[in-house]
Amino acid sequence: MAPQTEIPVAANVLGTIGTVFWCVQLIPQIWTNYRTKSTTGLPGTMMFLWALCGVPFGVYAIAQNFNIPIQVQPQAFMTLCLVGWAQILIYGSKWPTWKATLLALIVACVFAGVEAALILTLRPLYEAGNETPVRVVGIIAAILLAAGLLPPYGEMYKRHGRVVGINWIFLSMDWSGAFFSLMAVVTQNTFDVLGGVLYIICAFLELGIFASHLIWLARTRSIRKQLKKDGKTFDDLLGEYEKRGESWKWAERDLDLGRLKFWARKDKKRVEEEGEEVTEQRDLEKQDVGDSAADAVGQQHDGALDRKMAMAEAQDHNGNAEDTDASTPTMVDGENRAVGRA
Repeated sequence: MAPQTEIPVAANVLGTIGTVFWCVQLIPQIWTNYRTKSTTGLPGTMMFLWALCGVPFGVYAIAQNFNIPIQVQPQAFMTLCLVGWAQILIYGSKWPTWKATLLALIVACVFAGVEAALILTLRPLYEAGNETPVRVVGIIAAILLAAGLLPPYGEMYKRHGRVVGINWIFLSMDWSGAFFSLMAVVTQNTFDVLGGVLYIICAFLELGIFASHLIWLARTRSIRKQLKKDGKTFDDLLGEYEKRGESWKWAERDLDLGRLKFWARKDKKRVEEEGEEVTEQRDLEKQDVGDSAADAVGQQHDGALDRKMAMAEAQDHNGNAEDTDASTPTMVDGENRAVGRA
């Protein structure tokens, strides 16, 4: 696509509005980080990838000869992202302030030098009709921008959809900046596909962050309502579990008079499986007890039979002895009578 030769007034106005949003979007986030001295939930990779995205984004905007506000926009965006990244190093990674600041300044100088070199190299090629290098740069910018919005999804996954550490004013301004910048590209005489895709990706992924937190609020409304009655917050609950050395289970998100309800199908399935395992274990225990009792009864029965057989043998032996005793006197009498006859 050839560079823009004439910029309509509407494109300049919309581009200016988008640039204003993207020039100040990260200020609320930076202020929140400074005030709370915490960057929990705000991924450092997000800020760094966004800062890195400013290099190809700036090259592409200048090579395409976009309106001035959109050409300035990547530079402001890159600067604020590096400030946020330095805060994450200070508050999250516990770096010394001077060390994090120095590193951010060095990275900013490197990024600026690379961007200037690419502009001086690629712009003449683009004006000469070779669009491939600039197109590749635009694709890289879109990929980096999208990649920078993926780490927050990882943080939301760990917290079951809850958004932590991201300032909502910042996110709203960032989405607004992407939307107005997209409208500026649309109102230009020639629509730039890569530029449009860049802003569409940003707006779409940020809407996903909003939606994720709204869903989390809906799924935890019962427990938060109960905690509010007790004068506590959800973070207070998590703090209590942490003090006890335990982790809060997602299945406990809905409390009803102290009883647990399991909404998630996965949790219900897990409970059912555990119940089946307990039932099977009890049946096996009962079967073992029954087998033991049967063995005991069998042993008693065998013992009784042995005793009866022993008694029978004893009786037989006594009977034989009596027969022997009875037969002996008869023989003596016979002999006596024989002697008498003689």
